[in-house]
Amino acid sequence: MALPAWLQPRYRKNTYLFIYYLLQFCGHSWIFTNMTVRFFSFGEDSMVDTFYAIGLVMRLCQSISLLELLHISVGIDPNRLLPRLLQLTERIIILFVVITSQEEVQEKYVVCVLFIFWNLLDMVRYTYSMLSVIGISYAVLTWLSQTLWMPIYPLCVLAEAFAIYQSLPYFESFGTYSTKLPFDLSIYFPYVLKIYLMMLFIGMYYTYSHLYSERRDVLRVFPFKKKKT
Repeated sequence: MALPAWLQPRYRKNTYLFIYYLLQFCGHSWIFTNMTVRFFSFGEDSMVDTFYAIGLVMRLCQSISLLELLHISVGIDPNRLLPRLLQLTERIIILFVVITSQEEVQEKYVVCVLFIFWNLLDMVRYTYSMLSVIGISYAVLTWLSQTLWMPIYPLCVLAEAFAIYQSLPYFESFGTYSTKLPFDLSIYFPYVLKIYLMMLFIGMYYTYSHLYSERRDVLRVFPFKKKKT
């Protein structure tokens, strides 16, 4: 006897993914709308306290996004693990380690710029993924989701690098995360950040190459699918 549609594994998987993408889309849309309204209401002054106004929701959305690594690991998301891991690691380190730990950095304009870039990319990506799960595709949305990252992702990395650069004096002054180890060893965190700064651009090259290859494959087959339907 065949199972009802709502009990079939594929249906449950798609329902779960749709809800996940919908929640992420709502979260990032709220952040972007909030930032836009605040900017038109208060001008440049709104950029200074961006983190205080929306930082909690931003951290929540980024924390939940770690589930995507689990999705890929268990096979319900066909994306490759390493590129997504690199992208998430970038954001987690910048948001939780660099920005959240230093109040002085939270007031920098670069935080507002980063949040705008991140949310632009995620609103489009989650909209595309959400509709794809239920079998809906639009040529414009597909093209946008596979193209928007090309100018914005490098700008994200540059903004992340600038945020690290601006945070270094505070990590040096306050000694945050720097610690002494046994046997006269120590970890000086600004050095760790400088090393990560170099790795950031290496990771960007790998991720950009992967995304470009993925874009080529998706846009190559998309017209064929549209004609078939």
